[in-house]
Amino acid sequence: MVQSQEDDISAEASSLPPVPIQEISEDRALTETVLFPTPKLFLKISKLEIRKSLIALTYESVFATIFYSVIGGALLSNFLLELGAGPVQIGLLAAIPQMVNLLQPLGAYLVNRTTSFRWYFLCIFIPSRLVWFILLPAIVLVTSSHLAGYQVVQLTLAILLVGNIIEAFGRAPWLGWSAVLVPQRLRGRYFGFRNSLVGLTNLVGVPLLGLAVSVWPGGTLEGYGAVLILGILLGLISQMCQFWMTDVNPQLLLATGSDTSQPQSEGIDFSFLKDANFCKFVLYLSIWCFAVNISAPFFNLYMLDNLDIDISVVTIYHGLGTGANMLMLLLWGKLADRIGNRPLLLLVGVLVAVTPLLWLGVGSDQISFWIWLPLLHILAGATWAAIDLCTNNMMMGISPVRHQSTYFAIVGAVAGITGAMGISVGSFLATLPGAAGLLGLFVLSGLLRMAALVFLAFVQEQRSVPVSQLMRVLFPIRPSPNLIEVKE
Repeated sequence: MVQSQEDDISAEASSLPPVPIQEISEDRALTETVLFPTPKLFLKISKLEIRKSLIALTYESVFATIFYSVIGGALLSNFLLELGAGPVQIGLLAAIPQMVNLLQPLGAYLVNRTTSFRWYFLCIFIPSRLVWFILLPAIVLVTSSHLAGYQVVQLTLAILLVGNIIEAFGRAPWLGWSAVLVPQRLRGRYFGFRNSLVGLTNLVGVPLLGLAVSVWPGGTLEGYGAVLILGILLGLISQMCQFWMTDVNPQLLLATGSDTSQPQSEGIDFSFLKDANFCKFVLYLSIWCFAVNISAPFFNLYMLDNLDIDISVVTIYHGLGTGANMLMLLLWGKLADRIGNRPLLLLVGVLVAVTPLLWLGVGSDQISFWIWLPLLHILAGATWAAIDLCTNNMMMGISPVRHQSTYFAIVGAVAGITGAMGISVGSFLATLPGAAGLLGLFVLSGLLRMAALVFLAFVQEQRSVPVSQLMRVLFPIRPSPNLIEVKE
């Protein structure tokens, strides 16, 4: 999935509770996914199988979220800083997950040569999570002074690189499997609910894990080792949830909508280059990711360094943004199902583009400290909830079933490389003496975001309401009834 935010706002057993998804009885398409038959193949997923799969997918997301919060974000950054890591190592920590997205097209090629989504992902994600066990003996050795801190830092970055390289082969196919299991007209509501639950898990879980690390009797390094064990175990449990998800043969998706008498291409499929609408979407997304990441890493730096705000206060600001993100996801999901994803991306995208410019009014005064900064984080959390949700849903909607894994891989690779380019360019411009510093980056980012929205206006999406009719849909005005004057 594609996710870039300023404030870091990226089964079924009977014992699992049902996912609260409303079903509309008069529209069978909302509760059943049907891939239309070809001369030889037919795939139908029943309503019961979809319900079980969505519940399993929800549980998988929650357990996986805890794992990723342990091996990334503030917990891993704090671990490396305790070992003596510097800015270069912290920069690599942010750049590695984005750069390896270039391997996603290869993952789409490999999954199309398999016969089971489930077993493909088990072979991908289980090794990528087990590799983190290598770090545990190193933590024991460094706490007993038998290993230098810089060596453990290098080992951690190497594990991060290996794990992300392996996972890169599964990121695009995972979206392909999800797109098959989640009916198109339920995607807004379902992913809104699921992402909201993931946000709640982050909101509660990360502070608890951080507290456990800080109060661990053996010190913070041993504390991180303890939560790492927990994270790996939960990451493996998340993989077990896939056994309750309906398995799909990728070969059937390749044959859907095509003439099975035609031989399948043996190489990587480049047919997406003929899809003008998809190419427009990729162009928009590449400019958008570059524009966002040119400033994204520097908002925290601006608060901590330029404004000299304590880290505990910054954490509270992030909590406000996460809470707003979680609450607004349900609303955006329902609205996306009603009017489409493209109108929301255009409408909310304007607010996201303006947000960096609002930082120009932030200072070190009390009004900024108590009012302006909390409001900016709440605004960012609420608006990014729509951007992340609608971007992924729109990508699923404009990608043909037969080539979904390839299309998702191209999007992931483009987003990764342009995001990394944005970070690099932003880091360079921030150090130039005549570039107006971080505030200049914020202005540049806002202008580039607005430019990206121009390209989005040319992307077509089925079921989306035209922008000219958007306000009438959002704010319907009933005409007053005609008054008939009765003469006596």
